[in-house]
Amino acid sequence: MPKKILLQFDTGDHASSFDSVVAIDSGVDHLLTYRDVHPSAVRGLVHGAMFTRGGDDLASTAIFIGGEDVQDAEKLLQSVRNTFFGPVRVSVMLDAGGCNTTASAAVVAAGRHVELGQAKAAVLGGTGPVGRRVAQLLAGEGADVVLTSRSQERAEAACQDIREKVGADQASTATLTAAAPRGENDLKQVMADRDCVIACGAAGVQLLSAQVVESMSDLAVAIDLNAVPPAGIEGVSMTDKAVPVGSGVGYGAIGVGGLKMRTHVQAIERLFTANDLVLDAEEIYAIAKAIG
Repeated sequence: MPKKILLQFDTGDHASSFDSVVAIDSGVDHLLTYRDVHPSAVRGLVHGAMFTRGGDDLASTAIFIGGEDVQDAEKLLQSVRNTFFGPVRVSVMLDAGGCNTTASAAVVAAGRHVELGQAKAAVLGGTGPVGRRVAQLLAGEGADVVLTSRSQERAEAACQDIREKVGADQASTATLTAAAPRGENDLKQVMADRDCVIACGAAGVQLLSAQVVESMSDLAVAIDLNAVPPAGIEGVSMTDKAVPVGSGVGYGAIGVGGLKMRTHVQAIERLFTANDLVLDAEEIYAIAKAIG
């Protein structure tokens, strides 16, 4: 068998050391890292991956797309896919800023405590890379989702983008609403009937106070993906895993981190089982659900 080679395309100034370490721990034999990769410059890199091996050996080369800007990464993924033709291609995975693996782990964790198709969920900080993916996966399950942001305009734009990604069939069974609460009382009203809340805001920013959490009589599960103090959801520790909070249970970033890491590793391993896989939100979510 040829050596497993992973090309790591990062849209940022530096190739992510986190993604590099996980790739190596996933059994990659050789990791080639590239930084500041733009769609206009990707053709030659992809051709190098495509034309150096043939037949079944193509499955031993794969591409990982990372970076902190998910929209830039999505454009890069499209350019990579546009470079492929016929059977001459390699498998590719997108997980910019951990958006797909983290979101998948959070939604799977939430699904242990609520029926996702019947859930009334709130995604706080929903316009960021992870928040958008969390809302997309919840909407794909048919949940009633409120996506919050400091800006109503940005929240509306994120919702419209998610509706397009989810597709008409799935979107018809889901409700996706944008909200930009102004102050504690406004936030209480938004959260009043929510049974699931996932905080995806910036590191070190509190999005939900303990007072609001205590006011949520229907709360079943609260997940805070912020690993930097103060907590995004007051009262939830980063290491919490199904620990009582309010009327439900809480998970912190490390509490869902084990599933996130296993999902990331298995997704990298999956890349080398064929030469025509594209692992994005839905495909990575399927891996996380299978792990449980």
